[in-house]
Amino acid sequence: MREGLLRPAAAGLSLALLAACASVVAPLLKPDVSTEAAQVKAGDYALDKTHAAVLFRINHLGYSTYIGRFEMFDASLTGDAGDPAGSSVEAVIDMTSLDIANEAFAAELMGPDWFDAAAFPQAVFQSTSVTLTGDTTATVSGDLTLHGVTAPVALDARFNGAAFDRLRGADVIGFSATARIDRTQFGVSRYSGLLTDEVEIEIQAEFIRQADAR
Repeated sequence: MREGLLRPAAAGLSLALLAACASVVAPLLKPDVSTEAAQVKAGDYALDKTHAAVLFRINHLGYSTYIGRFEMFDASLTGDAGDPAGSSVEAVIDMTSLDIANEAFAAELMGPDWFDAAAFPQAVFQSTSVTLTGDTTATVSGDLTLHGVTAPVALDARFNGAAFDRLRGADVIGFSATARIDRTQFGVSRYSGLLTDEVEIEIQAEFIRQADAR
């Protein structure tokens, strides 16, 4: 009987100890994120795909904003706080990974009348210049290849912060970016005039410095 009474007490004590340990460890693991560009270590950075997103928005007949996303993509970045203008980024999106929570419509969008993902399975962005517009903002100009067409695109980018991340064992930097493109410029012109031609792209991304990754 006594043993049966002791078990719940022991379990409660264990949970209390775990909670106490967590309250001590959590602040130690939390990164000291800085928005000072000087804190960014020079080097090559790879995208942390578990902490990234690529979304697109398009006005639907004036009723609402239709939102979709791509689930498969990759990117690499070369950064140097001492020479921000010398930084560069390259990104690749798998067009077959379109996710709009409607399989039938997704299949239509990936078909020949829209993205034609079978013929053009990837969209690629390669930066050509970085122009600082503020302490934490920049215009990242580059070439976007989509639907077999390459055209210039400018990203409005925001530096969210940098820190050494103890959980990942490496220096991490985070960015947000938006861009607006004219889909007809890339040959995606179905229902042009009925649906808006302007598409807004949103990117959220964290990058891990490869010299530190382990």
